Amino acid sequence: MAKPLTDGERRKQISVRGLAGLGDVAEVRKSFNRHLHFTLVKDRNVATRRDYYLALAHTVRDHLVGRWIRTQQHYYERDPKRIYYLSLEFYMGRTLQNTMVNLGLQNACDEAIYQLGLDLEELEEMEEDAGLGNGGLGRLAACFLDSMATLGLAAYGYGIRYEFGIFNQKIVNGWQVEEADDWLRYGNPWEKARPEYTLPVHFYGRVEHSAEGVRWLDTQFFEGKELRLKQEYFVVAATLQDVIRRFKSAKFGCRDPVRTSFDTFPDKVAIQLNDTHPALAIPELMRILVDVEKVDWDKAWDITKKTCAYTNHTVLPEALERWPVSMFEKLLPRHLEIIYAINQRHLDHVAALFPGDVDRLRRMSVIEEGDCKRINMAHLCVIGSHAVNGVARIHSEIVKHSVFKDFYELEPEKFQNKTNGITPRRWLLLCNPGLADTIMERIGEGFLTDLSQLRKLLPLVNDEALIRDVAQVKQENKVKFSAFLEKEYGVKVNPASMFDVHVKRIHEYKRQLLNCLHVVTLYNRIKKDPGQAFVPRTVMIGGKAAPGYHMAKMIIKLVTSIGDIVNHDPVVGGRLKVIFLENYRVSLAEKVIPAADLSQQISTAGTEASGTGNMKFMLNGALTIGTMDGANVEMAEEAGAENLFIFGLRVEDVEALDRKGYNAREYYERLPELRQAVDQISNGFFSPRKPDCFKDLVDMLLNHDRFKVFADYEAYVACQARVDQLYQDPKEWTKKVIRNIACSGKFSSDRTITEYARDIWGVEPSAQQAQAPSLPRD
Repeated sequence: MAKPLTDGERRKQISVRGLAGLGDVAEVRKSFNRHLHFTLVKDRNVATRRDYYLALAHTVRDHLVGRWIRTQQHYYERDPKRIYYLSLEFYMGRTLQNTMVNLGLQNACDEAIYQLGLDLEELEEMEEDAGLGNGGLGRLAACFLDSMATLGLAAYGYGIRYEFGIFNQKIVNGWQVEEADDWLRYGNPWEKARPEYTLPVHFYGRVEHSAEGVRWLDTQFFEGKELRLKQEYFVVAATLQDVIRRFKSAKFGCRDPVRTSFDTFPDKVAIQLNDTHPALAIPELMRILVDVEKVDWDKAWDITKKTCAYTNHTVLPEALERWPVSMFEKLLPRHLEIIYAINQRHLDHVAALFPGDVDRLRRMSVIEEGDCKRINMAHLCVIGSHAVNGVARIHSEIVKHSVFKDFYELEPEKFQNKTNGITPRRWLLLCNPGLADTIMERIGEGFLTDLSQLRKLLPLVNDEALIRDVAQVKQENKVKFSAFLEKEYGVKVNPASMFDVHVKRIHEYKRQLLNCLHVVTLYNRIKKDPGQAFVPRTVMIGGKAAPGYHMAKMIIKLVTSIGDIVNHDPVVGGRLKVIFLENYRVSLAEKVIPAADLSQQISTAGTEASGTGNMKFMLNGALTIGTMDGANVEMAEEAGAENLFIFGLRVEDVEALDRKGYNAREYYERLPELRQAVDQISNGFFSPRKPDCFKDLVDMLLNHDRFKVFADYEAYVACQARVDQLYQDPKEWTKKVIRNIACSGKFSSDRTITEYARDIWGVEPSAQQAQAPSLPRD
């Protein structure tokens, strides 16, 4: 049974989107009951909560479908340039609430569901996350789809509908255990299968050259261990067949090929490669143009380059894809021939410009020689694209001057920056309605589609009423999240403590270990002087470790082990708590981010391409403690470095330290608090049942830590002391929060996509909306 709303909740509900019309509420109720009976074939006597969720999902989907069809009709008739965003990951999360928010249906649905004696929030919690990604790259793709729709682009996301999402993480005895994410077991109301568009995708076989041209011949059935490469080819092969079908039949409903010439292909099609995973789009498009459509090679190559663009997402060399040539020979023989031909022409061009520079040819080749010949997919992407971009300014500079230095010297005009962004619809309006409402009361609703309007808050930084309201919303969010933690994890936390949050994939470069060392240091300080006043902190660390990544799994075990000791020490009491947030995912991010006071963005300078979690925390009123890495640099630029807690080595310091040689033991010997913390981890203080549990981890930190944790320890701990100091002055803290929110407008994915559209895809965003489905067509 739904609880009556408080006056405050009613006020928020009314002001966010206006009162729901009685007609809208009646229509939602009617549609809900119709779907319960006719779609789910249930009545209220036997219906479960999941049935009610599905009935509501179908009700909301009905509102979407008419608009969707009208939009497609509009595109087929106007024939605009289409944007195809290719990504092996789309980390969508949940769809019900996002759709209600974007269609302005939330109040009508809330009221209708309340009248039916149900609770909207309970129904929303029934939805499985669509976890078709690992982290930032996949979530970025999801935010981009939201912005493409908002900006009226004729854009399509192409990816894989994985049968199983990223694993569900369980913590058992402090260790990560992976469970299958069977997200489709109850069906998915947000998809519509199109079996009439089933297409063949060919693997293996051999290539036959004849007078008629090149022909692929099948030789065996689908088998072997090359699953990832198969997935990558599968997505580009299916995508390009669909893209070409749509290109050929320009007018809505017309199945006959209208276009036979590919001259205009780059004017009508833009393909964006989200990292190297869809790189095979380049040789596959060449194969279709040359082998199937009989376009001559040079023209086909010109079309391919003008059509494709590539986004780089990482500077870590181990993350750049390199496939064995032997695997291609077996799996994709024709594509290997095409890649060899692309590479030969490319190297001929380089050799003509740099005669005798054999080392440059080796560095720039798509084929890497060695014991195992490999195909460098990033090089293929750079060669086959007309634009290459990084995802934050500092990252794009590293891309130009380090990762792809030779290619930048060859074609500097090709390289661009497109700083990442997040959608304010999901990451403010949906997840933090209290804050969205507080902002709307001051500056109106325009910021939801033009986030730069948040700057209108700057003159109000000292406004007592705004300071009070922002602080109150944060406290309400913290109380709500505390209740969630107690219900879901059985953990009691103090909502008045500082919520210090570090959530992202578990990886050495993201330096969860630095956070752990600070926690242990705080613990030791409390134990040393229990009478001293300490700012109470609840440290929350969350994220998944790749199943085969031993060190990342050790980091999770360390966090949980520190928590076991700290949380049960009576001397510490409520002053320090350490919580590992199990199974971090989009729907959990939507709960924890609005409740956070402090956002940890502490990667080694020069390793995080951009980060987007940092932007979500900034928009939701957390202050950032971070290094000058990724988008942190631009956040500090927008808000003023004095309004973030910036510490540690800069990129040039890291490079200088690499030249000199990083010696972790120097810091270990010089800093007593660091030495004490490391020794405790090493000697089993946090793992009394297995004293050598963290031997590998400490050995790595002391002897081969690529990410220089100890080098930043002293500056980090000192910076955290500044955090404590400011937190004791709630008014000054909240002023900095308001300044950060006001300056977060740059980090909207609407701005990012507008830049892609104008600078790379050659299209202009449009505010024109498709006619409502209820209106007759012109």
